[in-house]
Amino acid sequence: MNRTPPLATIAAAIRRERTRLGISSAELARRAGIAKSTLSQLEAGTGNPSVETLWAIAVVVEVPFSALVEPQAAPVRVVRAADRPALRSEDSPFTSALLSACPPGARRDVHLVTCEPGEPRVAHAHSPGTAEHMIVGQGRWLAGPEGAEVELDPGDYITFPGDRPHAYRALTPGATAVLVMEYR
Repeated sequence: MNRTPPLATIAAAIRRERTRLGISSAELARRAGIAKSTLSQLEAGTGNPSVETLWAIAVVVEVPFSALVEPQAAPVRVVRAADRPALRSEDSPFTSALLSACPPGARRDVHLVTCEPGEPRVAHAHSPGTAEHMIVGQGRWLAGPEGAEVELDPGDYITFPGDRPHAYRALTPGATAVLVMEYR
């Protein structure tokens, strides 16, 4: 299940969005708080992006996360579990796989997230107006805005502002959830 991220798609998307903004690689790296060498590798399709790095870039270029990782969609699309590209967190045992990107005119992405007990996945604030919706599939989670995290069991649903710092932590092994990012 842990396939590599779609490097060519990510590289093209970062170049496209940076060009749209009319900024240099150095400027994008500075604004995103990442090393210029990291950005250069990503734009060349040779880097190994983390969830944190791609989120930082998405916030700076003001696009949904999916705009950086999702290739053009066909009218009918099946995402097989064995073929799903997954991105790992640098700081915690957290993995995210984009299941559905925002179609034109809509502003939401659907992710399948997995996590093991350990360090939490701490997320910085996303674009203003972002809301997160999480539905627990299996295991127990601690999730929500920083300082107001809630324990969740299978089948539980939580929504919270994604435009402020928040975190996810697995309380049991094999925790999975569907995460819907809603951009306003």
